[in-house]
Amino acid sequence: MRAVRWWGRLPLLSLLLSLLLSLLLAFKAQAGPVAAPPCDRAEPVPWRELAPGVWVWEGANEEVSPANAGHVAPTSVVVDSGEALVIDPGPGLQHGLRVRASIRCRFKARVVQVVNTHAHAENVLANAAFADLPIAADAGTREAMVARCPDCLQSLTQRAGDAAMAGTTIVWPGVRLQPGDALRVGRLTLQVLDREQGHTASDLVLWMPQHRVLWAGGLAYGGRLPELAQGSVEQWLAALDRLQRLQPLRVVGSRVGDAGLLDATQLYLQTLRSRVLAAMDAGRHAGELQAVRLDEWAGWAGFAERQGFNTQRAWRELEPVWMDQATAPGAAPAPPASVEQVGR
Repeated sequence: MRAVRWWGRLPLLSLLLSLLLSLLLAFKAQAGPVAAPPCDRAEPVPWRELAPGVWVWEGANEEVSPANAGHVAPTSVVVDSGEALVIDPGPGLQHGLRVRASIRCRFKARVVQVVNTHAHAENVLANAAFADLPIAADAGTREAMVARCPDCLQSLTQRAGDAAMAGTTIVWPGVRLQPGDALRVGRLTLQVLDREQGHTASDLVLWMPQHRVLWAGGLAYGGRLPELAQGSVEQWLAALDRLQRLQPLRVVGSRVGDAGLLDATQLYLQTLRSRVLAAMDAGRHAGELQAVRLDEWAGWAGFAERQGFNTQRAWRELEPVWMDQATAPGAAPAPPASVEQVGR
């Protein structure tokens, strides 16, 4: 696997900051990681085996709260021949330390690398427990973390609680992954696929052909409403088409399941898209959220918190599509629609 260090291509200011960070991490690594508890006192992790050598600790299928300590996305580990690769280590230091101790005690393995699939706090802030080890991501994920993680740490602490996030600091990925890279863990190999841009501006996808396991990051949902805050309806749907062609047997996304997670996410996004365009056809505008109803998903976690925002986000993205359709040869004149700036 190519291990490209970031500082080689950054501007001078970023280079100096990266060197300072490297010195701090080197000092921390020299001091050694946080003392690990004896195995008889380590809190166990309820791992579930997905495939030979592939284990997941599933998160709560709900919004972040003190009750779930921010663990709302799965943490997974690939283990073989005494080595372990951690994918999306979780929301904070305490979570990450528990994962690390369990790998050592249950699997008798040492962590050789950590991978971040996308820059959402509940997936990456447990990097803090692995600061002395190689942490990898693609370029877009690292850039998004640098831009947002300070605010994300504060936000996640407010929602998950001080106890859950105690001791958590931001640790950036130091190894860049690129399409075509191979991650080897003992006899197992994961392929880095082409970058997607659906759930975020940079979604890392991993594929294990031996067992047809797909790590889709935030591109696959089920029972919890997809989040479009940094996403794109059109690009997300295109990404799902490509991932479905792999015909995975197991999918690790925001939930853990089979290819049905891809189908469920696709159905939600297709419905959102078609109903936003239909509302435009009817002369409605972006402020009329009640004009776009997706009550079929009202039972999914996060519906009350995110559906209105998702509608506005989709409206802003799809309005040029609708206008192109309306001005196509033979199309009937259509009423103007408004563009609202939506985002966070």
